[in-house]
Amino acid sequence: MSSFNVVYPFTAIVGQEKMKKALLLNAINPRIGGVLIKGEKGTAKSTAVRALANLLPDIEVVEDCPYGCSPYDRTLMCSSCQEKNGNLKKGWRKMRVVELPISSTEDKVVGTLDIEHAIKKGEKRFEPGILAQANRNILYVDEVNLLNDHIVDVLLDAAAMGVNIVEREGVSYSHPSQFILVGTMNPEEGELRPQLLDRFGLCVEIEGIRDPETRMAIVTNRMEYEKDPESFAEKCKKDEEALRQKIIHAKEILGKVKVSPEMLRLIVDICIDMQVDGHRADLTMMKAASAIAAFDGRTEVNENDVREAAELVLKHRMRRKPFSQQKMDSDRLEQSIQKNREKPPQQQQQKQQEEHRHDHHHDHSDENSQATRSDASKETYFRRVTPSG
Repeated sequence: MSSFNVVYPFTAIVGQEKMKKALLLNAINPRIGGVLIKGEKGTAKSTAVRALANLLPDIEVVEDCPYGCSPYDRTLMCSSCQEKNGNLKKGWRKMRVVELPISSTEDKVVGTLDIEHAIKKGEKRFEPGILAQANRNILYVDEVNLLNDHIVDVLLDAAAMGVNIVEREGVSYSHPSQFILVGTMNPEEGELRPQLLDRFGLCVEIEGIRDPETRMAIVTNRMEYEKDPESFAEKCKKDEEALRQKIIHAKEILGKVKVSPEMLRLIVDICIDMQVDGHRADLTMMKAASAIAAFDGRTEVNENDVREAAELVLKHRMRRKPFSQQKMDSDRLEQSIQKNREKPPQQQQQKQQEEHRHDHHHDHSDENSQATRSDASKETYFRRVTPSG
């Protein structure tokens, strides 16, 4: 292998733990909705994205399919693969990082339909775009805040639906487009609109590391890699394989992870207390907390999972005043968790409510019976004192 093709190992990235965790969670469950990484230049953002693609296990694809369809899930196949009725040539390949330039046009992103061919021949001819290449890969958008808002909208729509739909002059074409969306930006160059920020599942803010020892480790690792990439990659091979197996196991057990009513109530209460708009934060936090539990090899979400998920999910959804920075209010988050902890468990609450309803019903029955006895006594009394005709 040429040294130019040796990717810097994911496990050799020093520091930036939140960024690495957010990327791993999206690898475990791409339905989380991607991650937006805010930070100054030179903080390993693009290095981490390329390292993640190299870390993830190979995927099985339909050979010669421009979308890299899975040969086993018909619902996620393009129309061409579906028409072959199972007669598919299969192969394996690594996931790729598909980069989207900020100068990209809509046609370059979504693909183009040959309208003239459709009118003359009655057949659809589609030229795939970047969203076709991104299917089952990582779509990386550097300086996403400088991208045209409409293009960002198109990307986020495809990421949410898992399908790219192109419509031109009454002709429509669709193909699968499921990918891990990673956007990076430097806040000094401008912000994204709140409506677009909310569409990213997770958000992390990173900055250069100030600890001298950690900075020395970063420089030492990088110099060793540049001196002999293959030897450095070989040195990290064991750690890379261990993390790869951990991701595979997490993906396998993710469907078995349970969120108890108490943990779901905690998620909802946090979102209410933090005053986030809409319900996307609740859903994303539940998905992220489940992925965190799966990554740790557990099938039950706990309070720490919810806390960690909240820090990744809520930061870019917090309301802010004009000209002020968007910050995560950690104190308010802890207060919300503490307040929820002091509440009786939901099962106990339900039992207390049932007992209250039962007692109220019992008291009401007693009142009715007493009233009936009183009425009966009055009737007997009046019968005794009333003279006969």
